[in-house]
Amino acid sequence: MRIMPLLALAIALIAAGPTLARVEPPAVIVTIDNFAFDAPTITVAPGDTVTWINHDDEPHTVVSDDGKTFRSKALDTGERFSFTFMAAGTYGYFCSVHPHMTAKVVVKGS
Repeated sequence: MRIMPLLALAIALIAAGPTLARVEPPAVIVTIDNFAFDAPTITVAPGDTVTWINHDDEPHTVVSDDGKTFRSKALDTGERFSFTFMAAGTYGYFCSVHPHMTAKVVVKGS
């Protein structure tokens, strides 16, 4: 009988429910290369995580303008730093090793 395998499949799909519909937010990546952050401004929603990846041959940091909200260690080539932005606002940041390197994250939404 073909009904039993189809019934088993239907039950399995119903039981799996939300796990099949789960969608992860897109990754927000900022690359560091040639002594610059690749985007001077990025816009994200509250709860989004931004990851900075150093593709430069020199170490760099990612430090919020206030020096408190987020601060990475010195990132060597290939290393990354992530921060989750929970509150709306504009967050300027810079590289403490090379202070001319600046950018900002704009968090929009509720």
